[in-house]
Amino acid sequence: MTRATGRKPGFIHRFDPAVLTAFGCIILLLVLGSLYSRNFLSPDYLLQQLKMASFLGVIATGMMLVILLGQIDLSVPWAVATGAMMACAAAAYGPFGVALAIPFGILCGVAIGVINGIGVAYLRVPSMIVTLATNAVAQGVMVVYTGGFSPQDSATAAMRYLATGGLIPGIPNVVFIWALIGGAMVFVLGRTGFGRAVYGIGNRERAAYLSGINTRRIVMIAFAVSGGLSAFGGVLLAGYASKAAQSMGDAYLLPAIAAVVLGGTSILGGRGTYLGTVAGVILITLLQSILSVMQMPEAGRQIIYGLVIVLMLLLYGRAPASR
Repeated sequence: MTRATGRKPGFIHRFDPAVLTAFGCIILLLVLGSLYSRNFLSPDYLLQQLKMASFLGVIATGMMLVILLGQIDLSVPWAVATGAMMACAAAAYGPFGVALAIPFGILCGVAIGVINGIGVAYLRVPSMIVTLATNAVAQGVMVVYTGGFSPQDSATAAMRYLATGGLIPGIPNVVFIWALIGGAMVFVLGRTGFGRAVYGIGNRERAAYLSGINTRRIVMIAFAVSGGLSAFGGVLLAGYASKAAQSMGDAYLLPAIAAVVLGGTSILGGRGTYLGTVAGVILITLLQSILSVMQMPEAGRQIIYGLVIVLMLLLYGRAPASR
């Protein structure tokens, strides 16, 4: 599959213009932010921004995997909320429930991803349709579960420690978690047959199938991973806030997509590096911070994210086709 793209999948392509542009924009935002506040470049503030970026980074990792296939996952909002709410709900069932809270929340997200994968890979339903439908179903199930009210269950001590604790003083655990997940994704994409298959399917699914790849299984696994990472992001967010909320995932769909495409991953599939996604996540987080300082309303932020995605889609749509 690497021959089809003319590139070697992995952490970064040498002198990748999209990645260099993303890091250039990060430097520009840091300069602009420092003009609004002297504390913008302080170590404490930057570490806080990296901590906030880690939540988005975990979610965007799964989104990147799906986008590399040329697909999209619109079930992120309620995969995040479901993972958080179910982890907190499990904690209410005594010591056994507390011990299983985190894996149970993640498994709920994996289940959502598997349903998405079956719909896309085996039933051949467009990913935009099936993931949007799954998101609506998950929302309905959670509203029924809570009776339409805010969840009353609290996060476990382990969830709070992962999100807010620090194994090394001064460095939040969530940053290490993102680093571990990112390192695993770099290895998978660059050093395994699964990663090569993902790039191959993203470039041309038919050619990948004819070369002997079980394309349906790869697609289903990718969606399952995306759902699991979204739910894990929700678990971490619940630990950060000490409880889950019904709308906690709504703010992460467009930023996750924008972070991936800003980092140079083609929304048409088959091209992208994880370093680009890291740059995109940091860029979106800094942009959110500056917009907050400027008191930009949430509606304005969503407009900006949408415009970014449309712009990048137009740029990739005009790029020479490798498919």
